[in-house]
Amino acid sequence: MAPNEELPIYQLLGGETLTAIVAGFYRRVPGDPILGPMYPANDLAGAEERLRSFLIYRFGGPPTYIQERGHPRLRIRHAPFVVNQAARDRWMELMLASIDEQVVLQKVQKEHRDYLEQFLGDIATFLINRA
Repeated sequence: MAPNEELPIYQLLGGETLTAIVAGFYRRVPGDPILGPMYPANDLAGAEERLRSFLIYRFGGPPTYIQERGHPRLRIRHAPFVVNQAARDRWMELMLASIDEQVVLQKVQKEHRDYLEQFLGDIATFLINRA
């Protein structure tokens, strides 16, 4: 695969697996000392839906996210939150743990896991807004 080549993740994994990855991530959030406080308990389900919809859209699935929310504007949407290196790293840790659950279930192949790690890591780094 070329360095900037995008994989058709939605076609490769499907909406069900992407949904499972996001659900696994959000199962871990409430008890996490770094990320838990960043997510209002009364909007955890909403946050999960937004991330699921965004990832499905971004990886080539239905454009529901764009239809409902418009342009992602990720930096603006995350501006109210302190996203420092520790928050970025923890977000990745929890997300990769969720992806690894799907690897164990043989729903995600190692090469796709590696692609997701790079892709999501780049976005997470882009969202750092505090030292």
